[in-house]
Amino acid sequence: MQRALVFLALGAFLTVAVESTAAPRPFLAIAVAAVFTLFAVVGFALVDRQEPHRRRRLAVVYVAGMLPLGYLTFGATGAGVGGTLLLLVLVSQSVLLLPLWAAAVVTAAVPLVHVGMAVGDGIRNGLGTLAAAAFTAVVTELLRREQRARAELTEAHEQLRGYAAQAQELATTQERNRLARDIHDGLGHHLTVVSMQVQAARAVLPSDPAKADEVLAQAQRQATDALAEVRRSVAALREPRPTPPLDQTLKQLAEDTSAAGVPTELHVMGTVRALPPETEEALFRAAQEGLTNVRKHAAATSARLLLHYRDDGGTRLEVCDDGRGTVPPAPDGAGFGLVGLRERAARLGGRVTVESAPGTGTTLRLEVPA
Repeated sequence: MQRALVFLALGAFLTVAVESTAAPRPFLAIAVAAVFTLFAVVGFALVDRQEPHRRRRLAVVYVAGMLPLGYLTFGATGAGVGGTLLLLVLVSQSVLLLPLWAAAVVTAAVPLVHVGMAVGDGIRNGLGTLAAAAFTAVVTELLRREQRARAELTEAHEQLRGYAAQAQELATTQERNRLARDIHDGLGHHLTVVSMQVQAARAVLPSDPAKADEVLAQAQRQATDALAEVRRSVAALREPRPTPPLDQTLKQLAEDTSAAGVPTELHVMGTVRALPPETEEALFRAAQEGLTNVRKHAAATSARLLLHYRDDGGTRLEVCDDGRGTVPPAPDGAGFGLVGLRERAARLGGRVTVESAPGTGTTLRLEVPA
C-alpha cells in the first residue's frame, strides 16, 4: 500500500507539473505541489513507522496539517486533475492512519475545496470530488482488510506448522514411552523369571539333578516366551493382531509365578466380558509387574490375582501377597514399572494404588472405569 501511494503521489505531482505550464503562476503551483508530495511520501512513512501509541497522535497532527496544505495546492494548481489526485492520496492515507470515523470526516472535508465557486459549479464539482474521495476511501479500506487477512492467515499457518511439529514431537515421545513400558513390563518380566529359575536350579543341582533339570526346562520355556514377547512387540509396531482372552493370559501368568516358587491363585469375579485392547493390555501389565515385584522383593510364600468385572462397567485388578510389606525406597532409576502402570492408567482414566505395611504384605490395585 505504501509503495502504491508513493507512485500515486509522484504521478499526481507530474500531472500538476504538466498542467501548470498553462497556469499564470506555474512555479508557485509546482512548488506547493512539491511540498505536498514531499510530506505525502516522507511524512507518511515516518508516521506509519511509529509505535501504536505515538502513531495515533502523530497521525492526527499529520492529517490536520496536510488537509489545509491540500486545499492550498488545489487552489494553486487551478483546481486541476493533479491537485485532486493529491487530495485523494491524503484520503487514502487517512484511512490507513486514522479510525474509520476520522477518515470519513477527512473524506467529507475534501469536497470543501470547491467552496467559493459558483453555486452550480461548486455543487456539481463537489459531488464529483466527494464520489471520487469516497471511492478511494472504500477501496483503500478493502485493500487494508485484505492485507490484514493475509497477514493473519500467514500467522495462522505458522502457528499450525508449530502445532503440527509439537504434535509430532509429542507423538514420538508417547511412542518411546510406550515402547519403554512394553520392554520393561514384557521382556523384563520374563528375564526376571528366567534369572530366578536359573538361581533355583543352581541351588538344587548338587542334591537333586532331576529337579534342577525341571527348573531349567521352565527357564528355557520362559526364555522362549521372552523371545515371543519381543516378536509380539515388533509385530505390534506394524499391525495389531488378536491376543488370547485376558483371563487365560492371567491364568498362564499365575502358573508361571507358581512355577518360579511363589504359589499364585487367580480369582475372577463378575460377568466376564470383552474389554478394549488397551484396557486388557493395561490390566495384564499390572498383573505382570505386580507378580514380578512379588518374586523379586516381597519374600512372599503365596500371592493372589483378582480380576473383578464390576457391574458399573469398570474393571479392577489386584495383586496381593503375604510378604514382608513395605521396604526401603528403591534406588534412583528403579521403579519404572510402577511409573509405566500409572501412565497406562492415566490414559484410560483409571488409577493405580499400592497398599502396604511392614509384615502385612502388599496389594497393587489398578482400577479402570467403563
